[in-house]
Amino acid sequence: MKLEIEGERIVIRALRKTDARDIQRHAKRREISRYSNVPHPYTMKKAREFIRHSHKEMRKGSAYHLGIANKRTGKIIGMIALGIDKKNRNAEAGYWLAKEYRGRGIATEALKLILSFGFRRLKLVRIWARVMHPNKRSAELLERCGFRYEGRLRKNTFRNGRWMDDLRYGILREDYKS
Repeated sequence: MKLEIEGERIVIRALRKTDARDIQRHAKRREISRYSNVPHPYTMKKAREFIRHSHKEMRKGSAYHLGIANKRTGKIIGMIALGIDKKNRNAEAGYWLAKEYRGRGIATEALKLILSFGFRRLKLVRIWARVMHPNKRSAELLERCGFRYEGRLRKNTFRNGRWMDDLRYGILREDYKS
């Protein structure tokens, strides 16, 4: 699969078989699974299966699981995705970034790139995301990129032995500013 969207410091791109080691190295850390659907522990087998699965979904147009690659090194430092609802022309956005790359604006850059892809290329009407409370940094990221808080689903997700509320955020094409 050939899909690359270039930003200032990063490229979001289709995954390659050779990305499995980088994905596993970052995703195996417990803090990645804390507020995401990434399983823990995360093995090389899971990374390889995920890459194969991502290619199948991309061919069908049902999801785009893209690696966030350091533009200078080409190494995967995180993931960003759109799960597509074709009938309703909307998508759920999801993402994670390796701890050592946080706080530098990289997640903001990646989210802006995927929003542009979703609204311009895929012609989506709405993109939404959920944040497992109390993941304050993720909520702030979404708001920084133009998402609006739409509501709270109490005890919607059971994660790491406890119930968490899901905070829902959304952005409409007409609210999107490139």
